[in-house]
Amino acid sequence: MRTPRAFALATAVLAAACAPETPTAGPSAAARGATLRAAPSDPTPASIELEKFGTWQGGGAAAAEISAYDDVSKRLFVVNGALGTVDVVDLRDPAKPAPLATLSVTAFGASANSVSADRGVVAVAIEAATKTSPGTVAFYRATTLELISSVTVGALPDMLTFTPSGRYVVVANEGEPNTDYTVDPEGSVSIIDVHNVNQPTVRTATFTAFDGRADELRARGVRLFGPGASVAQDLEPEYVAVDADERTAWVTLQENNALAVVDLASATVTDVVPLGYKRHDLAGNGLDASDRDGAVNIRTWPVLGMYQPDGIAAYTAGGQTFLVTANEGDARDYAAFAEEARVSTLPLNPAIFTAAACGGSCTANARLGRLNVTKTLGKNPATGLYDQLYAFGGRSFSIWSASGQLLWDSGEELEQRTRALPMVQFNASNTGNASDDRSDNKGPEPEGVVLGQLGEKTFAFIGLERVGGVMVYDVTNPASPQFVTYANTRTGDTGDLGPEGLAFVPANRAPGKEPLLIVSNEVSGTAAVFRIALR
Repeated sequence: MRTPRAFALATAVLAAACAPETPTAGPSAAARGATLRAAPSDPTPASIELEKFGTWQGGGAAAAEISAYDDVSKRLFVVNGALGTVDVVDLRDPAKPAPLATLSVTAFGASANSVSADRGVVAVAIEAATKTSPGTVAFYRATTLELISSVTVGALPDMLTFTPSGRYVVVANEGEPNTDYTVDPEGSVSIIDVHNVNQPTVRTATFTAFDGRADELRARGVRLFGPGASVAQDLEPEYVAVDADERTAWVTLQENNALAVVDLASATVTDVVPLGYKRHDLAGNGLDASDRDGAVNIRTWPVLGMYQPDGIAAYTAGGQTFLVTANEGDARDYAAFAEEARVSTLPLNPAIFTAAACGGSCTANARLGRLNVTKTLGKNPATGLYDQLYAFGGRSFSIWSASGQLLWDSGEELEQRTRALPMVQFNASNTGNASDDRSDNKGPEPEGVVLGQLGEKTFAFIGLERVGGVMVYDVTNPASPQFVTYANTRTGDTGDLGPEGLAFVPANRAPGKEPLLIVSNEVSGTAAVFRIALR
């Protein structure tokens, strides 16, 4: 197995990051994407294993998308995408999750999109009946399920999280357009002060200050390409991570292949940072590009990858903040505008996409012909030919500095580690077990990431949306993460399918006083409860 390639780091940063971190008291309860620390007295394990011992059956496809655990009530709150509700589950015995109630959000809008919990309070992000209209965040008592209060936020609140102290809730308002692209609301980030949760106050950070800087942002590498869209309309916040000091939030702009940096004190977007492109022509950065080659064929190709992360999490090492992203990839696909195309349908520059570069015709189905790429990048306006190809997602997870510098990427390792599994075919989809099914389109599709600190070590748990399961890496040293284990609890086209959301529960907050990982599986509608065994 290839050792993951570490990217260049400044000497001072590397030295600081390699130093073990002194464990501190834990942040908030299980918030999507947040780092939750163990109690300071917990031992530092040499390694860990995931042992599944409980399952919540949500009731079918889309019935378990995002989960949040509340340590006051010992309850799990699960977004049921099929019904648009939040299911309330008794988790006092994690081996036997039991249904308690359902939170309906119809008084506020169409459906619940995300949930987060902190010390007896549950926050729910609710999409408006018309998704382009402003959304709502509603707060409930975890024990009584009574509504406490609600606030209006931006259009399509897609994810929210409590900050470490529980003082704020930060909301990514995606602001997607309607299907015919006649209404395109602005993306934004809302910061809700819940110091007095009975009367929360909301401030919203917008991107309007960047509207006159489109050319500059494009030159830096930010993807701005929505038809007729301003910068603020084009940027679509997806997922939030907050630093331990609650000064800064980082928000993934997935379709734009960028990060927004938000100053929480002033509720201001201070920067939009392009993430750059992954070179799949370099050794260790290969991919299987075809679902029609009849074999596992992970190799280098003359292709660039757009990282396009969905999930993001933040942690501290050596006194500095680092970011971890799950590089899923996503394409804009609307009735009035669709950017995705097969390579075989594009006019390629024959001087660049040669038989030598692809081991034969680049447009053959068994080579690059089936690979999905964007039509919006790589075309030479003078010749009308494509000089570069840009695929969706990095098929990896990455570690970045707080300023958005790429420090480490898992390269091709996720595909390599799933190439010969006993429970599922290589690059199978989450709706079937056909081998190679997703090789042409984002591969294993890493979507969610959550971090957990156990003693002096920080572990990253990365959910693979398509082939399934959770990869675990020790990221204590951000310059050199180490693979720990991989757990996949599907069997062919049954079992836990389509990991969407992950929640880490430290031992001092868990019902049985042992750390847990809860994985919400969208396609099977199940929430799997894993015991984290220290080794």
